[in-house]
Amino acid sequence: MRLLATALLACLPLTGLAAETYGPRLEGFAYPHPVHTFELQSQNTRLEMAYMDLAPIGPAVGTVVLLHGKNFCAATWDASLQPLREAGYRVIAPDQIGFCRSSKPERYQYSFGQLAANTRALLQSLGVERAHIVGHSMGGMLAARYALLYPQQTQSLALVNPIGLEDWQAQGVPWRSVDAWYANELKTSFESIKRYQLEVYYNGDWQPRFERWARMQAGMYAGAGRQAVAWSQALTSDMVFNQPVVHELPRIAVPTTLLIGQKDRTAIGRDLAPPALKASLGNYPALGKAAAAAIPGAQLVEFAELGHSPQVQDPDRFNAALLKALSATR
Repeated sequence: MRLLATALLACLPLTGLAAETYGPRLEGFAYPHPVHTFELQSQNTRLEMAYMDLAPIGPAVGTVVLLHGKNFCAATWDASLQPLREAGYRVIAPDQIGFCRSSKPERYQYSFGQLAANTRALLQSLGVERAHIVGHSMGGMLAARYALLYPQQTQSLALVNPIGLEDWQAQGVPWRSVDAWYANELKTSFESIKRYQLEVYYNGDWQPRFERWARMQAGMYAGAGRQAVAWSQALTSDMVFNQPVVHELPRIAVPTTLLIGQKDRTAIGRDLAPPALKASLGNYPALGKAAAAAIPGAQLVEFAELGHSPQVQDPDRFNAALLKALSATR
């Protein structure tokens, strides 16, 4: 099925796959709710961090912070925002520095510690001292780092198909330079994004609702800000590859739930791995179980038919599972 779907996609006319054009800070793309800006001084640079901040509907029960993945933005949480609000949660969804609507500094030492500190500064500016932290994909690596750095401020942790559950370099995936990451990023197009997501995220099953998010990502590469976007993505790819969180999972000391789509095969750097290693990477059924065993008291929710983005692929099922996890730690 996966090979057939990929072959069919390759036969589609390129005119039908053309991406919209957005600015380097995603200018022109419509977010589902108003976007605010948090100004911060970081690494001797004045930066702007974009975020959505949504009030609860009905009696307030807490705050949920949604952290996006590397190929995603705060807007990708669209289908979860209203259910969380209706359950009584204030919802804060930032775009991290280097991504989407936020600043893309040319010189920035990216680390998950730095992004966690930026997120903490944002929450403090909004008067939030304690929150449920939910992270998807790369955002799962960030969420784990946040919980390790700020356990008293983390009411609970939810990791949605997080990457970084395996140490790619330690397993033999070749290292590459930022320049090499950048050269790869400059090749990004709507077609390449869709092919990658079809194979790795969705196990060959592409649905119309995925299109919006692929076009969102591709649109930043299609405009005048292509080089700035590609450079930021290269720097953050280097961060992701070189800062695995898997070795520190036993130190997480907050209530944790892993929500894992079993059809996911995401693994950074797989394209350079030897064939035998390539086939073994991104085994989320095994990675999810191992992570749940490593994190003290962690709960594991498995979605047998879903892939890398269960919140996009089956929002109703995902939201029900997330709300259940959150209610257990209120």
